[in-house]
Amino acid sequence: MSEAPQSPTKDVLELTDVHVYYGAIHALKGVSLNVREKEIVTLIGANGAGKSTTLRAINGLNRARQGAIRFQGNDITTATPHTIVKNGIAQSPEGRRLFPRMSVTENLEMGAFQRTDRENFQSDMDRVFELFPRLHERRAQKAGTLSGGEQQMCAIGRALMARPKLLLLDEPSMGLAPIFVEKIFEIVLEINNQGTPVLLVEQNALMALDTAHRGYVMETGRITLEGPAAELKTNEAVQKAYLGLD
Repeated sequence: MSEAPQSPTKDVLELTDVHVYYGAIHALKGVSLNVREKEIVTLIGANGAGKSTTLRAINGLNRARQGAIRFQGNDITTATPHTIVKNGIAQSPEGRRLFPRMSVTENLEMGAFQRTDRENFQSDMDRVFELFPRLHERRAQKAGTLSGGEQQMCAIGRALMARPKLLLLDEPSMGLAPIFVEKIFEIVLEINNQGTPVLLVEQNALMALDTAHRGYVMETGRITLEGPAAELKTNEAVQKAYLGLD
């Protein structure tokens, strides 16, 4: 896998002391993190640590009760989900959530439903098919009949059709065969090399830390560790808890 480039310095996304509740349950307890231009940042942690909730706070599905979320310098803490998408944040969700009875092409088109620049539509579709040649082969096939790996490609392609200025990926390797996992992460690197910053939530901590510039470790709604991905990979606590090393 090719090495990620040096981390730039300008923030695209910044979370400051974000608290999120599900009823009386305090799910995020003062989360602060940032993603810079052209950077891949990963968020790792056990199930229930708050990783997906963090993404849901960013995309407006779970409103932060306290703290601030800024995107490209603008406060989006109380913005609606469709406004956030329009502003340039797109997500490939956990579990893919494709439209199973629609074709691959129709699913990809759904990613661009808020766009007004129709003149770039075909070139973006071509870009998705260039990144995912298998989708081009299956473009007329119903999404529900694709393999798990192909569905994940379609979900990422759909997010790219929104022309995101920040791509959120929630568990892209979940349930995939190892050969597909490696391919998905290669494509994540390629998307980033083309200029799109990525915030990656991933249970495969080793692949995530191999791919990212920086990482954050979450435990029970809090960030407990952060730093360059290469340093986290050699951290003894991270190795024991997430990399299966003693």
